[in-house]
Amino acid sequence: MMRLAAVLVCVLAITPAAAQWDFPPGPEPTHADIAYAPADPADSKGHLLDLYLPENSDGPAPVVIFTAGSAWLWDNGKISGSWVAAKLVPEGYAVAGVSVRSSSQVKFPGQLHDMKAAVRWLRAHAGDYNLDPDHIAVAGDSSGGWNAAMMAVTGDVPDLEGDVGVAGPSSAIQAAVSFYPPTTFLEADKWTTRPCKPGLGLRAGGATGEFCHSDADSPESLLIGCQITKCPKKAQRADPAEYISEADPPIMILHGQSDRIVPHNQGERFYMALNHACHDSVFVSLPRADHGPPWGLLEDDAVRAGATVRSTKADGCAIENPKPITPDWRMVIEFLNENLR
Repeated sequence: MMRLAAVLVCVLAITPAAAQWDFPPGPEPTHADIAYAPADPADSKGHLLDLYLPENSDGPAPVVIFTAGSAWLWDNGKISGSWVAAKLVPEGYAVAGVSVRSSSQVKFPGQLHDMKAAVRWLRAHAGDYNLDPDHIAVAGDSSGGWNAAMMAVTGDVPDLEGDVGVAGPSSAIQAAVSFYPPTTFLEADKWTTRPCKPGLGLRAGGATGEFCHSDADSPESLLIGCQITKCPKKAQRADPAEYISEADPPIMILHGQSDRIVPHNQGERFYMALNHACHDSVFVSLPRADHGPPWGLLEDDAVRAGATVRSTKADGCAIENPKPITPDWRMVIEFLNENLR
């Protein structure tokens, strides 16, 4: 019981907004609490998804998975599905709000195995729900954004496939949208908005961003099962930049320069790795944006002020330098339309 209480406190500390946000209104799931794999442990919500389906679809609907951030400390990421469905279902997309297990239930790469299992399940059951199995994207914020990034770059990495749930269908996806993802764990403390305080811990420093990512009780250390500075190879294995290849789908990254929890450099660093690999990628940088909520980066004028976008195309390694932009849902939908239609 004390262990559970400590974890809940950590969740509130590291993601104060995520734990208390009033999510924008959205539809009820067409199908709720679908088990895409057996519960493990028995009381886990980490293998459940909610499915939101468009009405009167002309044909199989492309799918966008969304999973909420939690610093990997909770297992109910599907709660975010409704507000995303409100924007994407009217555009003809099916939306799956997907949960993965917490770091107290499984260590990395278990969370990635869960997401891959969800994709395989959706493909295996595409005919049952009129889904397009050939066009699936993953999106998420914070730790969910990390999961989206990892899914994008590991579709061709058999060692990270796992054996959770349905076997057979591919887990490769066709696009990813990643809101303020943690990526290169060992570099995070060098780029925080204020100096971190070693040993302060999540309970005291989570909300202000003053905890150290290199602490033994940091979200990243809890994810991989050891203090990241003492097992750097394990930390490196959780960096999506390590897996970039020509087979990867287009990736959009959005990150706030005022992010107190996950430094802006984390998203930018990942984009630059994609850029140097001449990979189809988009990076939206928002000077005023903190660590979410994700819809604020697309809807709140105060948060979006001064934003810029830059991009790289695989074709000829064409690079577009930063230019002003007002990020919005239409920008995201056009990115999805280009890659999932």
